[in-house]
Amino acid sequence: MWSEYRFGIDGGIATLKIGIIGRPQAGKSTLFQLLTNHEVGSNNKTQVAVGKIPDPRIDVLTRLHHPRKVTYATIDFWDAPGFLPGKNTGGFLRSVSDVDALVLVVRAFESDIVPSYDGIQPYGDFNDIQQELLVADWSLLETRLERIAKQRAKNPQALEELGVLEKCQATLEQGLPLRELDLNEDEEKLLRTYDFMTRKPLIVVVNLDEEQMRTDFYPQKEELESELLRMNLPLIKVSAQIETEINELDPDDALLFMEELGLTDTGIARLARTVYSHLGLISFFTVGEDEVRAWTIKDATMAKQAAGKIHSDIERGFIRAEVVSFDDLVACGNHQAVKEKGRFRLEGKEYIVNDGDVISFRFNV
Repeated sequence: MWSEYRFGIDGGIATLKIGIIGRPQAGKSTLFQLLTNHEVGSNNKTQVAVGKIPDPRIDVLTRLHHPRKVTYATIDFWDAPGFLPGKNTGGFLRSVSDVDALVLVVRAFESDIVPSYDGIQPYGDFNDIQQELLVADWSLLETRLERIAKQRAKNPQALEELGVLEKCQATLEQGLPLRELDLNEDEEKLLRTYDFMTRKPLIVVVNLDEEQMRTDFYPQKEELESELLRMNLPLIKVSAQIETEINELDPDDALLFMEELGLTDTGIARLARTVYSHLGLISFFTVGEDEVRAWTIKDATMAKQAAGKIHSDIERGFIRAEVVSFDDLVACGNHQAVKEKGRFRLEGKEYIVNDGDVISFRFNV
């Protein structure tokens, strides 16, 4: 998990934004389309669309409650145009500078139909793009240091900011991403106003073909996986080709196809779970005849703040949270059985919400 990353809202988060970057023909736009069901345009502009987060727990809760409406958690995905190192990379990266995290797609799949740039080299592509991110941060840092040099005589706070930026400078000079920089809370707060690319949480997706998925072998596998392990970055193995085929099948046929490939779930579902775990996010649920809904919050959020994710009035007038774990609810079968078996809990405002909690909030405004 990327423990230093903080969202701007206590407990709940605003819409989570994930930028997808990579070289042309790496398969990132196909991945974007699979995540969002949004048809990718032919223009060379950043595409933005909402993706529904697959969660089998929502499906189970829906079968238990038969609601009129079902709402999954969502993520805004930003698909940046594919870029080649050194060719207006800065412009493409600026289009995703506002995102909360990055998904970097590297190509390993072989194809006579889809041309590759400089051959199939996922490790080389990762390094090239990592260098472009470092260069973008260096450019931003230099600009800010020049401004501070002019302001520090008139602005004492600029000296504090200068100290943090000098730490960033020393890190970048070593060729290291800023996410490896250890900062205290005040320093972290100062850096939030910047959109340093290498400070953002990063997830790497290697796009494989069907044979590579079956054998778990692809070019530069050892180099790429060793480097990501060293950098403590998650790697997701996905075949956009397979995911597209699964997406076009009916559920029963899709399940059979996945079993033939030895897959227990889709790459899209694995990517969504990794985004949540790497960013320290969890889901709780509200259920009823009207709606079954997933809500996204940061891990270790207290009940009162989680209530605010639903509505500020619920947080302001919070009385208690009526809680049952997803597993207990499923094991018991319904809320009445939960109460009879003593699995139902009344929790106060400082209760730490757990992933999978099914919660009903009581409040008075």
